[in-house]
Amino acid sequence: MAQLSQKSSKVVEAQLAGTSVKALSGSMVAYVGNITFKSAGFGGGSGIMAGLKQRATGEALSLMECGGSGSVFLAVNAQHVSVLSLNNEQLRVESRQLLALAGNLQTDVTFAGLRGTTSGQGLFTTVVSGQGQVALLSAGGPLIHLEVSPQYPLVVDPDAFVCAKGNLQQSFITDVSWRTAVGQGSGEAFSLRWEGSGVVSIQPAER
Repeated sequence: MAQLSQKSSKVVEAQLAGTSVKALSGSMVAYVGNITFKSAGFGGGSGIMAGLKQRATGEALSLMECGGSGSVFLAVNAQHVSVLSLNNEQLRVESRQLLALAGNLQTDVTFAGLRGTTSGQGLFTTVVSGQGQVALLSAGGPLIHLEVSPQYPLVVDPDAFVCAKGNLQQSFITDVSWRTAVGQGSGEAFSLRWEGSGVVSIQPAER
């Protein structure tokens, strides 16, 4: 199985030994060895349904498959990178934050709600499941991992949300009067509320 590791805070190295990884199209910044690249379609699964999701959401991932033997170095706009391991688990991740997938992983796109009642823009989440590694992007600094417990629900800005893992339920809070207090009253129409047990990861900069 291919391995992902952080070469630096902003570059991920995919180590291949006759194996392959899927990565965001255009994210290759260098490679060493006998590596081939081909389109891997979109991150909403495969087939007709995936195409419909891609057209409906506009957020499905354009992926490439990197295969062969050697190392591929991946980065996007000097954003910070983090590598998470999944052990037959499910990770809900903001589509634009997904950099690379290694191992026996599947992706799908789910509708999470409306980003704003005034804009009508959809909020869609990529669901990654299975066993392997996921490389994620974050703006403004490394990912911040926040624990969620039944006693302490968590509320996050949708533009800061990156991913969530665990036995968590997502809902929406439309009372966002705190935005007016900090001068963001014209921004998003809701915040994300997470309940249950798990970890929610955010970035220290809004999209």
